[in-house]
Amino acid sequence: MKAIIVTDQATGTAGMKLAELTQPEASLNDVIVQVYASGFTKDELTWPSTWTDRAGRDRSPSIPGHEVAGVVTALGYGTTGLSVGQRVFGLTDWHRNGTLAEYVAVEARNLAPLPGDVDFAEGAALVMSGLTAWQGLFVHGRLRAGQTVLIHGAAGVVSSMAVQLARAAGAYVIGTGRANGRQAALDFGAQEYLDLENEKLQDIGGVDLVFDIFSGDIAQQSVKLIRSGGTLVTIAGPTDARPDNGSTIDFVVEADPIQLNEVVQRFREGRLRTNIGAIATLDDAIATFNSTGRINGKTIIRARPYKLIGPGNATFKGLNQV
Repeated sequence: MKAIIVTDQATGTAGMKLAELTQPEASLNDVIVQVYASGFTKDELTWPSTWTDRAGRDRSPSIPGHEVAGVVTALGYGTTGLSVGQRVFGLTDWHRNGTLAEYVAVEARNLAPLPGDVDFAEGAALVMSGLTAWQGLFVHGRLRAGQTVLIHGAAGVVSSMAVQLARAAGAYVIGTGRANGRQAALDFGAQEYLDLENEKLQDIGGVDLVFDIFSGDIAQQSVKLIRSGGTLVTIAGPTDARPDNGSTIDFVVEADPIQLNEVVQRFREGRLRTNIGAIATLDDAIATFNSTGRINGKTIIRARPYKLIGPGNATFKGLNQV
């Protein structure tokens, strides 16, 4: 099979290579998924799990990517709940070879059925952003209707999903980010927007929850806005920013098929849309990752050709469909 591999952390995406590898085999409770679409986060190349197994042993060259949408082609011993030929999507294990390949081995418990009216590209784009937003808001942040939430980077891939989910849950949503992200954040559902380049966080009133992607000084300023008993949730790693009489939670997103079902159902009903910025083939993925042009939204890699189901709730028109 074709797969993108990384061998040296220091070279980053510039050191990626397209290689021919043996197809993976399904271990106990695994399935093999023929990859139709996958996602990749550049930060993966800084994660220890990209380079070592759980015992700390070097596992390079490794295949990056952890968001997948595709079709089950084989079942490992003991696997239940899924069947050969079934459309699925989900989040793969951090310590195993990933989804920038034509096939990937995934634990069945990490996958959810992908409805037939949802495009594979959209399915892959929903996985990490949808789960991260859902867990940050509802699992860790315990967001409720009537509360006010401050969402940093509101026009970005993850935070735009958080904006939509929070608004649909009945929260009052304040977004932040660059000046050029204002209209996108408002289009996703933010009711207010603060330009971090030209406006001050201190001008925002009290909030119940902060969804943070920046950490550092932004997080330190943000906790001062949180009402007593409120929460800062962050995906930017450990921080010493703490709200008065409240809590700070830094978390790593986890696979959860039940939550994926919730997210994809909202997408099907038109209550949620993805934030796809470019779609490229596996052959062109490395060039796309190393492009000097800014891509606003998620880059999705199509590992095999297929007819797009669209436009759906994402705007495929105008995307870089290489």
